[in-house]
Amino acid sequence: MFFNSLSFAIFLPLVFIAYWWWFRTSKTSQNALLIVASYYFYACWDWRFLFLLLFSTALDFFCAWQIEKNEKPNLRKFWLWLTIGINLGFLGVFKYYDFFATSFATLLQGFGLTVQPLLLQLVLPVGISFYTFHGLSYIIDVYYKRMPAERNPIDYALFVSYFPLLVAGPIERASHLLPQVKEKRTFDLQLAKEGVYQILWGLVKKVVIADSCATYANAIFENHESLNSASLALGAVYFSFQIYGDFSGYSDIALGTSKLFGIQLLKNFNYPYFSRDIAEFWRKWHISLSSWFRDYLYIPLGGSQGSMALKIRNTFVIFLVSGFWHGANWTFLAWGLLHALYFLPLLLFQTNRKNRGEVTLSGNFAGISTFFSIVITFLAVAFAWIFFRAGSITEAFAYIHRLFSNGSWGSEYLANERYSGELLLLVLVFVGVEWVHRGSITPLMGKYSWVKVALALLALLTLGVYSDYKEFIYFQF
Repeated sequence: MFFNSLSFAIFLPLVFIAYWWWFRTSKTSQNALLIVASYYFYACWDWRFLFLLLFSTALDFFCAWQIEKNEKPNLRKFWLWLTIGINLGFLGVFKYYDFFATSFATLLQGFGLTVQPLLLQLVLPVGISFYTFHGLSYIIDVYYKRMPAERNPIDYALFVSYFPLLVAGPIERASHLLPQVKEKRTFDLQLAKEGVYQILWGLVKKVVIADSCATYANAIFENHESLNSASLALGAVYFSFQIYGDFSGYSDIALGTSKLFGIQLLKNFNYPYFSRDIAEFWRKWHISLSSWFRDYLYIPLGGSQGSMALKIRNTFVIFLVSGFWHGANWTFLAWGLLHALYFLPLLLFQTNRKNRGEVTLSGNFAGISTFFSIVITFLAVAFAWIFFRAGSITEAFAYIHRLFSNGSWGSEYLANERYSGELLLLVLVFVGVEWVHRGSITPLMGKYSWVKVALALLALLTLGVYSDYKEFIYFQF
């Protein structure tokens, strides 16, 4: 069930009405309804994988209880590593086994040995990376006594399976979501109104921006051997806005949907393409994943403490793991490695925390410098997206080679493809709207909100009906 589908447009109002009309009497009834709705939502993808979600939930709930009641360090570590090992084991089998098997066979072929790897060819359960990380953050926090183990299985099951965030995040923390789950919610008209605005803007990002850009980005990447440098540069830009509109649009819909039920989720995007350096970009892009890796991997490794060599090691580990989290392909590792290389000068010159304030532009030298910093950062990110989008490392390097060797910067693709010029204008308008409203939750709020809502609906009706791309990119992770 996609957020941008007719089935969800029917499902959400029905759950909303039942939640506030028949199940508003207690926290338990509210949570029970949301659990049933969440399991139904997940079963619409593939009911066979419900057992995996239920097993992971029960495992973490039980092991956290065992960790808390045992004071012996060895027993606590046993239960911790048991649940981590099983959860990562499932993730590894479904997501990475075939990749490692084929990679090992290819390595042996380099030594003259021919091996036919045994491939499982399993269907990847949707959302497995997200709900696995939900549970791991909870179990680790209980182990380090940052929070008590949850005693109510209904509350914990809802934390793991809550449908707005189940299949593509944000990656929630138990310390943030569980306290809200454990309290009875009362209807907040202002919060619900804010949620509707956020859902609508998320749909604009997905249907109007991402899906429109996808048509052209796909055509360019699939025909990169015959296109000139200007067209390939345009393809990288289009994909940059496709993935931003697609994923941040999903996050907006998820956050807005949750507000309808009186529950606030973690912010996942904060206008990342207005970042002035790569460190600021990662503080604003997929915030829930970046902060997860920071708290549960980077800091335990030593973080920014110790020698410069250790800091560099930790930085490369975090970016490579982040890349590999996205999928079993060398392209994702290359994408992570490239971002680590981008980050390295900031780390060496200790300027990675420099740009933390609000981004502003002015007519003086500082404003001009900020503008070029934003442009350079965006171009670096767009270049890295080539690896993310390409089907293989070979394809990525072929794309980049032609991008820099063709040398033709004429409007080849613009001239040959209908509406490409109009799409560029649409993207520029979108950037302008986001820039003006970069300090707000969504551009649709504030002054003239009804006018902006009407324009958003018009854009959805005129451009959305032609959308051929229903699925969200991050569903595959």
